[in-house]
Parts: sequence; C-alpha cells; structure tokens
Amino acid sequence: MTDLFALDFVRNALLVSVVMGLMLSYLGVHVVGRGIVFVDLALGQISMLGVAFAAFIEQDPTVVSILFTLVGAFLMSFIKVTDTRLKLESIIGIIYAVSSAVTVLLISKAAHGDADIQEVLFGSLFTVTNNQIWSMVVVFGLLGAMHFIFRKQFFAITRKFENKDVEDINGFNLWNFLFYISIGLAIVLAVRVGGVIPVFTLLVVPSVSAVLMTRSTTSIVIIALLLSVVGSVLGIYFSIQFDFPAGSSLVAMLGVIFVVASLVRLLRGRLKPSN
Repeated sequence: MTDLFALDFVRNALLVSVVMGLMLSYLGVHVVGRGIVFVDLALGQISMLGVAFAAFIEQDPTVVSILFTLVGAFLMSFIKVTDTRLKLESIIGIIYAVSSAVTVLLISKAAHGDADIQEVLFGSLFTVTNNQIWSMVVVFGLLGAMHFIFRKQFFAITRKFENKDVEDINGFNLWNFLFYISIGLAIVLAVRVGGVIPVFTLLVVPSVSAVLMTRSTTSIVIIALLLSVVGSVLGIYFSIQFDFPAGSSLVAMLGVIFVVASLVRLLRGRLKPSN
C-alpha cells in the first residue's frame, strides 16, 4: 500500500482529498444540523451555471464560476422559511432545478461548454496541480481558522435552525452570511477538483455518520473529520489498486463508512437495556 502512495500524482490526489474532506466534513456538521443537505448540490449547480455562462461569453470559467457561486451563497443566506407548511429544502430544490435548466440552455449555445461542464461534474483528482492544492490549502486554512475562532457564533445560529427558532434572524445576519460564503468558497474550489457528487458526499456522509454514532457536538465534529480522512485514504487506495475512477471510488468508500455507522447505531440500539 505504501508503494502506491509513493507516486506523486497519487500523493497529490490523496492530499487534496484529505484537505477537501476536512473542510467539507466540518461544514457538513452545520449543513446537516440546519437540514439543508442539498445546498451543496444547489451551489455546485450554480458553479456549473457559471462555467456554462463563461463558455457562452468566452471568459475564464474559474473566475466566473466563483462569482456565480458567491452571489448564490449570498442570496441563499437570506432565505428564512417560517411557514410550517414549507421546508427550506424545497426552496433549495427550486434553485437547483432552475440553475440546471439555464445551464443546459447555455451549453446548447456555447462552442466548448461540454468539456468544462464535464470537469465540474466529475472532477479530476489524479491530475490536480500543486498550484490547485496550495490554493485550496490557503483558502481552506483561512476558512477553518475563522470557523474555529468564531465557533460559538456559528454553532449558535446553527442551533437556531435546528430548533426552528429563526424568527429573530431578520434580513442580513453576519454569521449566517459568513457561513454561506464559507460553504460557497469551499464548494467552488472543491468542485473544480473533485466534482459535484464526491464533494456532496464529503459534505454529508461523514457528518451524518458521526451523528449516528454520538450525540455530543464536539464528538460529532471530531468523528466527522476522522471519517473524512479514512474515506479519502480508502477511496484513493481502492481506485489505484483496482483501476477505478478516483471520484467514484471515494464516494463508494464513504458509502461503506455510512453503512458501518448505521450498523453500529442499530447494534447499539438493540443492545441498550430496556426500562
């Protein structure tokens, strides 16, 4: 196994997977707590919309997709659903559907849109460059530092969403805005390397698995971080060892981790003494 990771392109793929996993799994704790697990798909699709628009106007897809994602994250930070008949996920679903439709319309008129969209959808872990890795390390490091320093404020507003106590969050809220900007930046950088589906999986599976295994918020964060690293190592190893696509292998291994966490939860429930 160690011989496989001696190769530069394998080490780069593993490093970028771990860096993505640590940031996304932490953000995923907030995403799952808020009940907005499809926000990643929506922002990922908005990123794809930016790429399609860039191809349509023949501009740099990276810059345009970042601008689209940040604007989308900014606008989504204002969404508050107080009507008990509606769920926040339904609004996010509409955003996803409309973004997808407009993306298809733009692709149909762009000369080279398909190639860029394929890159955003599936990523390319084994062709990641050192510049991409360092850019991600710097941005994710700054985001991680901000969330660590102001962790009480971020978790306080997440608990409000968990308890459906959002009536007092009127208009612009700094911490809600910073959360959405954080997840927007994380997604737009990660999607360009890892693809929409692997990024969505890293965002959701480690945090959901951690919730199944413990109740303490601190423990959930720590377990989610550890599971993202384990999933990254197993995914890259599985891809190299059996010659499978890296992104799909990563998703598959995280799926195995989720199944194991579900079984642990089931066994703990069965073994718990009844009153």
